Parts: sequence; C-alpha cells; structure tokens
Amino acid sequence: MLKEVAKIKDSRLFENIKETELPAMLNCLGAVTREFQKSEFIFIEGSELKQIGVVIEGTVHMVKEDVWGEKTILTSMESGEIFGESFVCGEYDSSSVSFQAATDCKILCLSFHRVLCSCSKSCVYHHKLIENMVTLIAHKNVKLMNKMEILSKKSIRERVLTWLSQQVQLNGSEKFESPLGRIELADYLCVDRSALTRELSRMKADGLLNYDKNTFSMKKLS
Repeated sequence: MLKEVAKIKDSRLFENIKETELPAMLNCLGAVTREFQKSEFIFIEGSELKQIGVVIEGTVHMVKEDVWGEKTILTSMESGEIFGESFVCGEYDSSSVSFQAATDCKILCLSFHRVLCSCSKSCVYHHKLIENMVTLIAHKNVKLMNKMEILSKKSIRERVLTWLSQQVQLNGSEKFESPLGRIELADYLCVDRSALTRELSRMKADGLLNYDKNTFSMKKLS
C-alpha cells in the first residue's frame, strides 16, 4: 500500500491530509488496491456493495443496461474521483447500476463504514476525510444533473449542443479533447451512433462546430 501513497495523495478525497498520515489512515480504512483491464466490470448491477472505489489510474464508467441489453453511460469517474458511495451510504441491498473500466484501471477500495465512522484511534484527519467525501458526492450529483439536462433535450442536435456547452464550461475553452469516443458518446447521449455521426457532420457543415477525431471546437451561435 505504501507505493500507492504517492499516487493518491493528490486525490480530492485526501486533500489537506498530510502524506505522512496516509499509510496509517489507509490501514485504518481497510484499503486494498485492485487492477482492472479495459471493459472489465468492477461492480456488476445487482451485486451487494460494502466498499467504495477511488480511481487511482484510468477512467470508470457508471453504466445502466436494460432487459434488451442496451447500455447507457450515466457518468464517468476520472482519476481521484469516487464511485459506489450512493449505494453503500443509502444502505441499498444491491447496486442498481454497474461500474465498468473504460480504460485499464487501478482502483483503491475502502470500507465506507470506516470512512464515515471515526475509529477508536481517533485519526487526526478523519473529519477532513469525511468533509472531502461530502464534497466529492456533491460533485457527482452535479455531473448527474448535467446528464439530466442533456436527456431533457428532444433532438440529437440539441443534446450535442448541450453536451458541447457543458464541456466548454468545464474545460474553460471552446476547444477541448472529448473524454468519450464516438461509441461512448452515443451511449452517453442516449442516441444511435450512426445518427450521431450524421448529425455531427451536419453541424460541422452548418458551422456550429469543428472536430477532428476526439478534439472538438465549438463556434458561438449568432
């Protein structure tokens, strides 16, 4: 676990906690690291969750699959972000979504009960850890609200424009690198991939945006 300290010390979860305190804290939290290959499921829908995950390396998708096998990407977690907390904290019997490795990943698994409840050793930084956890949960809620805003739009063009606007605001630039490939973007927007490709071409011809593979630049609407 000591070798992971350098990688997780900059995570929002451990913000303002001294690096020298991390080894003892991780031991107190029952932390273990696990590695997953791209497309491998970390937690599967219907499984009982007793731990939360912290992304050390890579990207994790929260996905929902219907009875016909159609998959929707609800949101993504990058390095430093957490996942699974809603189901553990809410005391649900099982997870209603799956968490899948979008890339090769390294995940830090923590006992959520130990995160929320100060141990008998009364770790000096435990209260700060809880504050950081609440901040990360709030951040996740905002991301899910952004997804709801996209799904409120009826046409593919409206969904793409809303997504573009969110990414421009997030990156602070009208040009950005999309974290999602075409297949993943279609899943995230809940649209057909071929239809999305056609609409992107039309939007480019209409002068609304430019793109080259996963690099997008949005033009201001007149």
